[in-house]
Amino acid sequence: MSRYAYIRTSTKDQNADLQRDAIAKIDGIKRVYADEGVSGTLASRPDWDRLIDRLEEGDEVIVWKFDRIGRNTMNVLEAVKTITDKGAAFRSLTEQIDTSGPMGQAMLTIMAAFAQLERDTIAERTRAGLLAAKAKGKIGGRPSVVDAKKLATIKKLVASGDHSRADIARMVGVSPATLYRVIATL
Repeated sequence: MSRYAYIRTSTKDQNADLQRDAIAKIDGIKRVYADEGVSGTLASRPDWDRLIDRLEEGDEVIVWKFDRIGRNTMNVLEAVKTITDKGAAFRSLTEQIDTSGPMGQAMLTIMAAFAQLERDTIAERTRAGLLAAKAKGKIGGRPSVVDAKKLATIKKLVASGDHSRADIARMVGVSPATLYRVIATL
């Protein structure tokens, strides 16, 4: 039986020290696998894949928090199933979940469901906030480089048919991609 730890951060800017400190307190860790700056939504993560390939019957995978192995309920449950299908156990330090027994597996399913509910609620609130802002005339995102004057010029040049799209983009001072997006809305 070998114990392995897995650490993941979603962006290069995030710091994995909290995870590393928690893992360092566990005795008998044979190796720590770390995917830093890798989204949990990705099916393939280099060190995760190496860890899964190495697992054998009786091994244990330890994480600081179970959302480190997946981004949503389905991802987490699939990751744990992958681990348990190899005959290994999964343990999350923060949630104190250990899948070596049936109670741990049941608790993992419940905790993952609540985590998914939380993410869905946050997403719903974000959408509602964006809709409320839009209703007030506020539109998020990057400001358009095409103002009313440039739009009028684009319309005239396109209607004349005397210039190529590349020429029009240069004349107006926008990228060809921007020009094509503007033309598509005309």
